[in-house]
Amino acid sequence: MNKMRLWVIGWVVILITATGFISCQGQRHAAGGDVVSLFNGENLDGWYTFLEDRGRNDDPRDVFTVTDGMLRISGEEWGSLTTEEEYENYHLITEFRWGDQTFEPRKHRARDSGLLFHSVGEDGAYSGKWMHSIEANIIEGGTGDFIVVGDGSDDFAITSPVAPEQQNGSHVYQPDGEPVTINGGRINWFDRDPMWKDTLGFRGADDIERPAGEWNRMEAIVKGDSITVKLNGVVVNEAFDVRPSKGRIQIQSEGAEIFFRKVDMISL
Repeated sequence: MNKMRLWVIGWVVILITATGFISCQGQRHAAGGDVVSLFNGENLDGWYTFLEDRGRNDDPRDVFTVTDGMLRISGEEWGSLTTEEEYENYHLITEFRWGDQTFEPRKHRARDSGLLFHSVGEDGAYSGKWMHSIEANIIEGGTGDFIVVGDGSDDFAITSPVAPEQQNGSHVYQPDGEPVTINGGRINWFDRDPMWKDTLGFRGADDIERPAGEWNRMEAIVKGDSITVKLNGVVVNEAFDVRPSKGRIQIQSEGAEIFFRKVDMISL
């Protein structure tokens, strides 16, 4: 009996030790900084709205709302939800899915939104809708594309390794490709379908994004002057010598209903 008790106690000690080790591993993994939920699931604290032709915090049609613990962006009017604070050196983790509603002029076009990093300057400086920034596009078939939402100067630019051939006038990310610097336009994610069409519900042959209505995990590792974008665990695009290298974060409203259930940040 005593031997049995010692055997049980020994296994309990081992389990407790193992559990403690796993816990410590988790803490060490997040040692770069605490996880901060930029979206609290209850309200839009920490953010402000900006809509074309309306300005800040004027949203009579409830383009930006919280429902069932999720951030809902209707897409009915164009603009963004913008953080009140500026950020640099972080790992952003988001989870999103498309809704059913779409609106003119994109009612029958690919569902479209995006995460805009390093947003600086005046609200709406870019076409009356967004701050100048560096965008990781969220669009059916092209989620993970980089777009320079700049002013045409080198103050807003990225450099990425790209494939030798362009795709419909845009460079395509290729990890071992030759670096190219752009201060406007886009760099497509590595496996974007060359037959992509701006049509509602488009899906490419090798899309990593899940079909509309299913949840996706999109991450951005923003460190120094680099940005790495991951979609559902796969690195889909990278940029370095990113200018600027800090600023606010915007989430676009661009004609399509989209839901976010997580917008978390880990400081790096």
